[in-house]
Amino acid sequence: METLILVVFFLGYLAITLEHNLKIDKLIPALAMMAILWALISLMHLPVFDIDTITRSLHETHIEEILLHHLGKTAEILVFLLGAMTIVEIIDYFNGFATIKGFIRTNVKVKLLWIFSILAFILSAIIDNLTATIVLITILQKVIQDRDTRLWFAGLIIVAANAGGAWSPIGDVTTTMLWIGNKVSTPELIKYLFIPSVVCMVVPTLIASRYKAFRGTIDNKDTGETKKSPFGSRMLYLGLGSILFVPFFKQITHLPPYVGMMLSLAVVAAFAELYSSAKFSLSNIDETADDHAIHSPVHAALTKIELPSILFFLGILMAVGALESLGLLFNFAGDLTQAIPNMDIVVSLFGTISAVIDNVPLVAASMGMFSQGPDDPIWHAIAFAAGTGGSMLVFGSAAGVVAMGMEKINFFWYFKKISILALVGFLSGYLVFMLMRDYILV
Repeated sequence: METLILVVFFLGYLAITLEHNLKIDKLIPALAMMAILWALISLMHLPVFDIDTITRSLHETHIEEILLHHLGKTAEILVFLLGAMTIVEIIDYFNGFATIKGFIRTNVKVKLLWIFSILAFILSAIIDNLTATIVLITILQKVIQDRDTRLWFAGLIIVAANAGGAWSPIGDVTTTMLWIGNKVSTPELIKYLFIPSVVCMVVPTLIASRYKAFRGTIDNKDTGETKKSPFGSRMLYLGLGSILFVPFFKQITHLPPYVGMMLSLAVVAAFAELYSSAKFSLSNIDETADDHAIHSPVHAALTKIELPSILFFLGILMAVGALESLGLLFNFAGDLTQAIPNMDIVVSLFGTISAVIDNVPLVAASMGMFSQGPDDPIWHAIAFAAGTGGSMLVFGSAAGVVAMGMEKINFFWYFKKISILALVGFLSGYLVFMLMRDYILV
């Protein structure tokens, strides 16, 4: 029976990996796999277990209880992501990200490369690497008109954004999963991964800055300014500040992160409604206000959030939860550590694999495989490897996929030009992580 379970999971995983070839959204196989796995467990009356995260002792329980347990853990992640996505869309409603373009006041290619890389690194740590990539490539398209030059910048933005997302609990979905799952805490995550992540960003950027593609200057004639909102800058700083507030809220109250995110969303939404109303007088609509201003910015933001991604996370996390409940992941971890005793090699393999397959199920599986307690270095290693390893292929991370779509980046072009830089950055950062873990932070 376990073989059938694994076959269903493998086929579902394969369909997710080949979504572009099959031309179906990955949420479809994820949801189908989740439903079929739990149905098989129920119909075959397979024993399920509640696995304690510290002692890893197995306690047999009813399927309804364990299903509700996994749904609760998954819902914490999904509600958190919904809040963060809505805040980002509210900022975009007021065109707040246009403020960032004001920081770019040079046409020297090397300086632009460092500006975009640093912005990607910082922004991805706050609003996640996917959103940071979308924002910066949108700005990039307005700053650099030559597409060939823009492709090089886009490639380095992917590397920098993934590096920036790895050290922040809110910078990458996989890191957020580890944080909400109490595998890592914010202070320890930053302590272990900030410097390795900086190295992962700086080394490829430093090497690329010597390339011919980044010599000289660009003709940065703007094709036209987008309409600015008088409240754009305020909403940008308020939104970013509210997201940054969430880890502090968790640290102080010890409540789950989604509670703090809901508070932050409430504050941002209140100011959004206030500023939106300020565009009108009590009797007449301000003539300078555009038509869409009469709609609630919160409602507008909610219509633009990535619900397909939310449903994909629901499917894949619940599917992995089914394998965890059967004890399959825990048993696989035991076999893996016996075959490869060196955990650094195992985690490095995770990083390499994350460039080929989706890192969300990879990290979800690792959370059910290993028995180490909170803030054990293995969780920090997994966060770094899964977050930055995906940069090695253009479709290996969410940031890479969205950049590929926005700039029509060719897989083989990226593989020849950027993959080696991403690999060097990954290996450099992981080497620094090991040195800090074994000699500096002991």
